[in-house]
Amino acid sequence: MGNEITDKVGGRELDVEDLQRVHKVGVPPKQKLSKEFAATLKETFFHDEPLRHFKDQAKSRQLVLGLQALFPILDWGRDYNLSKFIGDLIAGLTIASLAIPQDIGYAKLANLDPQYGLYSSFVPPLVYAFMGSSRDIAIGPVAVVSLLLGTLLQNEIDPSNKVEYQRLAFTATFFAGITQVTLGVLRLGFLIDFLSHAAIVGFMAGAAITIGLQQLKGFLGITTFTKKTDIISVMRSVLTSVHHGVNHIKKGVNPASANQIYFTGGYLLKGFRIGVVAGMIALTESIAIGRTFAAMKDYELDGNKEMVALGTMNVIGSMTSCYVATGSFSRTAVNFTAGCNTAVSNIVMSFVLLLTLLVITPLFKYTPNAVIASIIISAVIGLIDIEAMILIWKIDKLDFIACMGAFFGVVFVSVEIGLLIAVGISFAKILLQVMRPRTALLGKLPMTSVYRNIQQYPDATKVPGILIVRVDSAIYFSNSNYVKERILRWLIDEEEEVKANKQTKIQYLIVQMSPVTDIDTSGIHSLKELYQTLQKREIQLVLANPGRAVIDKLYASGFANLIGDNKIFLTVADAVLAYAPKTEEP
Repeated sequence: MGNEITDKVGGRELDVEDLQRVHKVGVPPKQKLSKEFAATLKETFFHDEPLRHFKDQAKSRQLVLGLQALFPILDWGRDYNLSKFIGDLIAGLTIASLAIPQDIGYAKLANLDPQYGLYSSFVPPLVYAFMGSSRDIAIGPVAVVSLLLGTLLQNEIDPSNKVEYQRLAFTATFFAGITQVTLGVLRLGFLIDFLSHAAIVGFMAGAAITIGLQQLKGFLGITTFTKKTDIISVMRSVLTSVHHGVNHIKKGVNPASANQIYFTGGYLLKGFRIGVVAGMIALTESIAIGRTFAAMKDYELDGNKEMVALGTMNVIGSMTSCYVATGSFSRTAVNFTAGCNTAVSNIVMSFVLLLTLLVITPLFKYTPNAVIASIIISAVIGLIDIEAMILIWKIDKLDFIACMGAFFGVVFVSVEIGLLIAVGISFAKILLQVMRPRTALLGKLPMTSVYRNIQQYPDATKVPGILIVRVDSAIYFSNSNYVKERILRWLIDEEEEVKANKQTKIQYLIVQMSPVTDIDTSGIHSLKELYQTLQKREIQLVLANPGRAVIDKLYASGFANLIGDNKIFLTVADAVLAYAPKTEEP
């Protein structure tokens, strides 16, 4: 690099201006506030450019594209053929055979009569088939959401008060759907990402154990069973009473229930609160499942469309005696394995459930509770992912704490406490990473002009008289003071080492800013304080490779002029080439 620069300047000795003329940090042209705000808004909410297909299209074509966006079946339905239908028919019949006993068991988890589980696998899958973007998801009640819903509902109304309890269940389902639609329409799906993968793994495993223990009631024929979900209460119920009983399932299709939803009164807010929680968990599970199977078949899943589809089906479901439905992992896995091609498999399943509700339901009176309990237990065992827990432990110990916190919270306290612990630890991790970003001391790799973390590369050597520090985060009000203090601690430690070993004293502090994606006024204020502190120590502050957003703010604030243009370089190597020869011996 040095020889190339020497050639360009006619063979004379390099200076700072020469280096900066060849490699100068670009300062972007000043943007209007409206354009800058629009660009930020677009990147936050419309990064996938959902309207790109509508550009330069006739109004009639835009109408067609709009309908296809809202109802994807109008798009893929044009290429539907007999071969695809055969695959969907087989898959639909297969998942229906699994769904019927599962629905009966899951309804019990929600403290509802068995027919409500069947209702929830009839109407919602039909709606989803027209509006959903996944080819593989099988819709219906799921174990975790059923348990969560039942737990939250019974905290407000005793399940023995069936009329009021069912009304609150429909109200919660309505608001779960409204929450999901709102997130999709406003493109706020990123909110569900605050529940980390590790927290979900722990929460699901804890819920699986809780659900499995709850099935001991039917497995052992117990009639009097605890309403609590913690392991101690469940085992006490198992050991104190063993009897047997079989329930009747009401025959017929879903009755209308719109008039049962609470739109006024004290239960309105309670239903809203329960619905928001259940809706978010249902979304998290369904989208995670959808993305997993979409990746297997190499197609894209539109998360916002999924939210709108899931929300719409739950709003409609709440008006047709259904409770919260979502994508089921066990059914989706069976659907995938059975050879489904499109969402028509959900339609097939719905018609099988319709036939069941009209004709077959009386026969389930003779199905032993032990059989239903066994089916539920076998379905939830797959939610305990030991391999994922081991991997989480190996990768990130803080993630493992979140995983175990959610797990033990669900198992030993309650589902909602486990959920709160999961969310709390996930937020705590984000705050910790934002407030305490990583910094690193850089050294030069032998025979290169590359500077890397000396802890990662022990053979990297420090440059005499120059301290090179990298900040691995944006610099905001929440971490700016820490970043400044951490850099000064690096400097103090280095100065002590230099003094002890009688090396060249530190005269330049280079801050590698490539990972600094943004900076706010507090961050710039901290840089000014750092600059002033260094000036008192007769040390020059040098910046290397600040990004577009950062350099723009450094100039707007006057900080770039304060330290001087000749202290801002494109690379660490350029800065070292400029200043290494100027360092003096102690």
